[in-house]
Amino acid sequence: MKKYTYTESKDTRSGFGAGLLEAGKEDENVVALCADLIGSLKMNDFIKAFSERFFQIGIAEANMMGIAAGLTIGGKIPFTGTFANFSTGRVYDQIRQSIAYSDKNVKIAASHAGLTLGEDGATHQILEDIGLMKMLPGMTVINPCDYNQTKAATLAAAKHKGPVYLRFGRPVVPVFTPEDQEFVIGEAVMLNPGTTVTILATGHLVWEAICAGEELETLGIDAEIINIHTIKPLDEKAVLTSVAKTGCVVTAEEHNRIGGLGDSVAQLLAKQLPTPQEYVAVNDSFGESGPPSALMDKYGLNANAIVAAVLRVLKRKVVI
Repeated sequence: MKKYTYTESKDTRSGFGAGLLEAGKEDENVVALCADLIGSLKMNDFIKAFSERFFQIGIAEANMMGIAAGLTIGGKIPFTGTFANFSTGRVYDQIRQSIAYSDKNVKIAASHAGLTLGEDGATHQILEDIGLMKMLPGMTVINPCDYNQTKAATLAAAKHKGPVYLRFGRPVVPVFTPEDQEFVIGEAVMLNPGTTVTILATGHLVWEAICAGEELETLGIDAEIINIHTIKPLDEKAVLTSVAKTGCVVTAEEHNRIGGLGDSVAQLLAKQLPTPQEYVAVNDSFGESGPPSALMDKYGLNANAIVAAVLRVLKRKVVI
């Protein structure tokens, strides 16, 4: 098992803020819009540097999406910023009609995704957003795992032509990916080659997958761990190559088990390589209010849950 260490923890939303500032420096067409959550989206540095390229829309998320779509007509590259719940469920019609259907070059920056929004509670959490966004034709869906990868993903999104849903979170998490990494949309990252089982993880669950891999090694299980930072387009080659080798797979995500990464993988495997699969995800329920770490434990989104899923799927593995 390849060893991963970290010297600091940061929130992925701060990675977005750093990436947005750098994207603004690289391209004068990059603009930002926010629905009254500047601090939460870490847009302060961008505003200080480019006040004339920032638009405070207020608590009017649907209006924000329409304005962003309009700005693209003049060649601007707008990043919209609010919580993931308000970036998707509240404004789905505007995204579908004004952005996705029209193939507008809008970057939907969605913070506080999943359960780890924590004490703000179930009404502000969203566990359906990946499913909602990946169903939209032409929409790219990205879910990076740490500060560095979120910064790199933001820069890649700014250069990408077409609508992007960029999902990140509230809590501090280990920073373990390279600061100077190349982020290629749709290209998964191999974290640990293995032969016994494939673990495909995304977002906050990537670090948990690494921790699970270390525990599995003590049990004599050689796990192949892959960081699926782009849900759509899915890196089908990476998934199929790995699963063909290991013969079973576990998917791990901070999302409803319906409609997320697990379902994307299952759909691919059902068509091309039927394989035993287990999900680590929220089991078709809403969240609740509580400390992020406690919620992740209660809903089974941690290294222990991944280890348990691996042990289950190995019992179903066909050995020839």
